[in-house]
Amino acid sequence: MKALVLEQEGVPGQIRDLAPGDLPEGDVLVKVSHSSLNYKDGMALAGRRGIVRSYPMVPGIDLAGTVAESASPEFKPGDAVLATGWGLGEEHWGGYAEMARLRAEWLVPLPAGLSAQRAMALGTAGFTAMLSVMALQAHGVAPGGRVIVTGAAGGVGSVAVVLLARAGYQVAASTGRPELADYLKGLGAAEIVDRAATAAPGRGPLARETWAGAVDTVGGDTLAGLLRAAARDGCVAACGLAGGSALATTVYPFILRGVTLAGIDSNYCPQARRLEAWGRLAREMPADVLDGLFRVVPLEQAQGLSEEILAGRVRGRVVVAL
Repeated sequence: MKALVLEQEGVPGQIRDLAPGDLPEGDVLVKVSHSSLNYKDGMALAGRRGIVRSYPMVPGIDLAGTVAESASPEFKPGDAVLATGWGLGEEHWGGYAEMARLRAEWLVPLPAGLSAQRAMALGTAGFTAMLSVMALQAHGVAPGGRVIVTGAAGGVGSVAVVLLARAGYQVAASTGRPELADYLKGLGAAEIVDRAATAAPGRGPLARETWAGAVDTVGGDTLAGLLRAAARDGCVAACGLAGGSALATTVYPFILRGVTLAGIDSNYCPQARRLEAWGRLAREMPADVLDGLFRVVPLEQAQGLSEEILAGRVRGRVVVAL
């Protein structure tokens, strides 16, 4: 089996031939057909600290394929499955290999109507976007409201724009790449907001009530700015830190406007919520739109794209074909 293996921190990965016996423990063996490239994958491939917990490691936080062997009653050979998160590519060998041995509870049956390739076109990014939309809706952000998506041209952002627009929200797409305005409007964005405007420091702890809801992939000053500008009883779903992990804010948005800051954890999300999110993605993400959001690359090109995704130069999604 072919696999991309990271041997030590700061050293680029190499394509190696491994035997199935080299795989870590697990009760289900999956023949992997597709994986994807996420921001966290880019960090691992680029040797950034704090992602990979032990070496050697096969990166790839997503995978999809078919069950080859199973010691679990939940799955049988031939079942189409996917997996995202659960420490894959960080603590447990992930999707950048032709075979993966996993625990059964990490697997989700591939939803009806969703191919393995399209599932990985969504991957952790699409899954995170859907969890964010679910959080806004659970906190009462109703269709018709004005919502903003930051990092809108990235994987999470692109899918979030589509899902929110299709659900009837007025979507503002925030990006630092104005040349992608037509792309974002094609996804359903009603307006384009310059990235710098969302992160601009305010004169006080609160700004004009602007956003009924927000999906934030950036963090840092951008997240602080969204909280200041959130409308009464608004909700901000925080799911990324491309702009920094520190958060300089006050309690005023929470105690004077009743704003909710909803954290989105796609890594260790409970199984029931995973099944709901993937079911909704299969139903609510139009296949023709999804097909325009991704490109497919072979495993050999994944390493070279790591710096591109970290620099914010990747539009939409990258599927890795095994």
